[in-house]
Amino acid sequence: MPPEKKTAAILDGYVDEPACLGVPPYISPYIRTVAGALRGHGYAVRYSTIDQLRKNPPLAEELNRASLLVVIAGVTVPGKYLGGTPATLTEVEQIGRLFRGGKKLVGGPIGFGFAAEGGQKAVRRTITGFDALLRGEPAVALDSYLNGGEPAGTPDYALTDPWSLAGSGIISQHPDYPYVMCELETARGCSHGATGGCSFCTEPFYGMPRYRGIEGVASEVAALYAHGARHFRVGRQPDLLAYGAGPGEYPAPRPDLLEKLFSSIRLAAPDLRTLHIDNTNPATIARHGEESREALRAIIRYHTPGDVAAFGMETADPAVIAANNLKAQPEEVLRAIRIVNEEGGGRRDSVPELLPGLNFVCGLAGETKATYDLNERFLKRVLDEGLLVRRVNIRQVMPFEGTRAYVENTLGMYDQRFRAFKEYVREKIDSPMLRKLFPVGTILREVRIEVSGPLSFGRQMGSYPILAGVPVSLPERTIIDAVVVDWGSRSVTALPVPVRINELPAPAIRWLPGIGKKKVAAVIAKRPFRDLAAYRNVAGSSAIDTLLEFRR
Repeated sequence: MPPEKKTAAILDGYVDEPACLGVPPYISPYIRTVAGALRGHGYAVRYSTIDQLRKNPPLAEELNRASLLVVIAGVTVPGKYLGGTPATLTEVEQIGRLFRGGKKLVGGPIGFGFAAEGGQKAVRRTITGFDALLRGEPAVALDSYLNGGEPAGTPDYALTDPWSLAGSGIISQHPDYPYVMCELETARGCSHGATGGCSFCTEPFYGMPRYRGIEGVASEVAALYAHGARHFRVGRQPDLLAYGAGPGEYPAPRPDLLEKLFSSIRLAAPDLRTLHIDNTNPATIARHGEESREALRAIIRYHTPGDVAAFGMETADPAVIAANNLKAQPEEVLRAIRIVNEEGGGRRDSVPELLPGLNFVCGLAGETKATYDLNERFLKRVLDEGLLVRRVNIRQVMPFEGTRAYVENTLGMYDQRFRAFKEYVREKIDSPMLRKLFPVGTILREVRIEVSGPLSFGRQMGSYPILAGVPVSLPERTIIDAVVVDWGSRSVTALPVPVRINELPAPAIRWLPGIGKKKVAAVIAKRPFRDLAAYRNVAGSSAIDTLLEFRR
């Protein structure tokens, strides 16, 4: 009889780092390269997520039948998640203790430390229940361990590029497949690390930038595409515009390389549905305006609309910028916002092509109550100038051992002002900004329902997609086009397109433009409507009239 094939289980506890997202519907590069490394060692690989294990505890018995378990986890930039909840340290350690199969390994940014939420120090400690911690690059450390060496390794594209191809098929085991956002790596490490990096950031732990070759990225995209992937984000890099650029803390963009990178991705995945980006450094854009404009144009030629360039602004307080070695002064960020608006503010498929997103980090060294006043004034200036930003993300710092912020911070000193700042942004900035970004009548294509109920919630695939509340009970995983009819502070209310007016449930009718609570009874009493004219006699005209359907 042939020998029984070795089996390995990968449990995805999800990762979220400054330059890598792996919370569903995203799948991180770590998962795919680890799968490839395992297959290179002759293992058949089973992939599961922490949420699947939570919902289905008997899955633990299936994991126990594997001869090797690899858990990937770790959050260094905590956020709010809809598609999944990252594994806690307690859960990871429980999994290690309960697994009774063969060897048990854990890797990912959890090795940097762990905290339950932002505003707390991340403590680096031994993770109990496992045979080894995969230090550094998980796939390289795993390969070393399986070859009898130390479970440690640094990023090495000569090794991980082939593994990314061999492990690409693992996406078909993702619970959201085929709606899986494949995070693509183009670089590791940060050029700002030349002067120590931002005080709180873990990306300098990876050293100075190492850029992945275009051929490696394109080959991986082709492999993922062959396995059914249609959604991609060039997200695993601290500053995409610096891709392949020269030395220095703020190297000038290379538009020619970005043109080649994005055109190669398009050739490798001709019918992709999503191609978005993530991090860009506002200081790069402000200091290298013309090169940045050309680079942004190259991206826009090949990406899909609704894209977001995330700016690590952190604060509008020059004193905090100086105390934490941050990247850009407020005027530089404002200049960068203007440039991205000018290049990416045009609309396609009813949404802007590419807009900036702003990230604020609170609790940093040098912060005072006046810091929050400066932040609010900056955002009001953005709004008053008529500039658009897709989102304003606000979080408290989670300091990690080995960063300056671990010992130099203001955590707990201004909690009340922090909460007031968040409330100000939600009411005074987010709400009016959403009205500009998504006016009534905006159609959101391919919204995927993630939470079912009388008020269902869904999002498009992409970078920081807007959350849409749909006042209709829809099954999870339903895909709809939806039209915006109202706004919250961080979400929109939308109705399925076409809007079947004669079938729409009563609670949803009140959201029709021009109806409100007062006319709901009149609309219900007059249904079914024969045509638009009959409907307008009751409701008047609105921006979504062309989307109404009157079949009975």
